[in-house]
Amino acid sequence: MDRATRFELPQRTLRDPLVTLTIHEQQSVPARPVTVRPIRYLGDPVLRRPSKKVRRLDDSIRRLIADMTESMIEAQGVGIAAPQIGVGLRIVVIGMPDEEPYPLINPEVIKRDGERRIYEGCLSVPGYRGEVTRSVSVTVKALDANGREVRIKAEDDLLAQALEHEVDHVNGTVYVDRLDSRDDLEKLEPSDPSMAELRREGDDRPDDDDGPEDED
Repeated sequence: MDRATRFELPQRTLRDPLVTLTIHEQQSVPARPVTVRPIRYLGDPVLRRPSKKVRRLDDSIRRLIADMTESMIEAQGVGIAAPQIGVGLRIVVIGMPDEEPYPLINPEVIKRDGERRIYEGCLSVPGYRGEVTRSVSVTVKALDANGREVRIKAEDDLLAQALEHEVDHVNGTVYVDRLDSRDDLEKLEPSDPSMAELRREGDDRPDDDDGPEDED
């Protein structure tokens, strides 16, 4: 998930009472050289396939998490899912502003309450945003990088939005699927304040106004 809508939503930290982690230690990945992997864009089949459950947490998974984290930071995102770097596993990384990123393995939304309309963008659909319906309150169950269970509850904030957005990705859903119509997809101009947060040096953006394309 990109940072395009960050300025529109109230933010809460992981220390906020609305966010509950059922672990006693901060999640972490081992310090080691990492690789920034290219982001897969809408139209890539990997974004449309439901991801496989992680059965074993080993060093290869921890290396993948480290690569995902670095790739998300490089792309200026607040969340990333493994399919967005071409890996069909149920792993996401969440990176709220001013907070340390953390992984969620085999994430599952176990409770939703309420509805709200909010603008959303995506690293896999660069240069665009659209208004979608998301839940007000979201609870997600997952494992951390050490295999311990974690539950996160977020309400009416960027974290709640990012949790639903990233779990959608591992289920093979992209946020544009939740638009009322593809005509509701808005192209961001380079002068748009939110566009500045999406861009990174050397990044290519669509030059036409036809909108992003997906495979049938």
